[in-house]
Amino acid sequence: MKVVAKTRNEQGSGASRRLRRTGFVPGIVYGGKGAATPVAIEHNPLYHALRVEAFHSSILDMDIDGTKERVLLRDVQWHAYKPQVLHIDFQRVAADEKITVKVPLHFVNQEISPAVKLSAGIIGHVVNDVEVSCLPGDLPSFIEVDLANLEAGKPVHLRDIVFPAGVAPVVPAGDNPVIVTVTVPGAAEEEPAAAPAAAAAPAAPAAKK
Repeated sequence: MKVVAKTRNEQGSGASRRLRRTGFVPGIVYGGKGAATPVAIEHNPLYHALRVEAFHSSILDMDIDGTKERVLLRDVQWHAYKPQVLHIDFQRVAADEKITVKVPLHFVNQEISPAVKLSAGIIGHVVNDVEVSCLPGDLPSFIEVDLANLEAGKPVHLRDIVFPAGVAPVVPAGDNPVIVTVTVPGAAEEEPAAAPAAAAAPAAPAAKK
């Protein structure tokens, strides 16, 4: 995906407000071997690009005054109530340096899983993205989570997911968070019902003396 930008010389809150009134968004490109570069990007094309999922988790081709850069979206500031981008940050990437990025999860085949077809389970997505570490060339735009074999009572954990070659999840050592849960309607109510029945069993008659 491509982003067209131009360098901006004026900085500060007043200059940023004036820039926004002309239909541009102030931003900055930092990292790599170059100095941080203040940029201006046309608002409307940027606004529509930000509505595309892949724009947030892909290496982007940025044209700054005709100079090509490879960048990664790092931060976006939105207006409190208007559909307006106020500021945006990009990070330069190098082909031989690993990056850490949040990548969306795409869940597939849950409707044909035993959890749904046999148990009428309700699938819950506990998280919808995961942070990964990889080289820029290995960065996937999303990670697919196949739920075709999902069964009731067997949640999916992070380490159950098959990650692409060269891509590793970023989690503390020993952590294995739940990604997908299955709730079977009525199951929670049926299990405790047995306990009161046992408690209500009649006591054995006392032995006659």
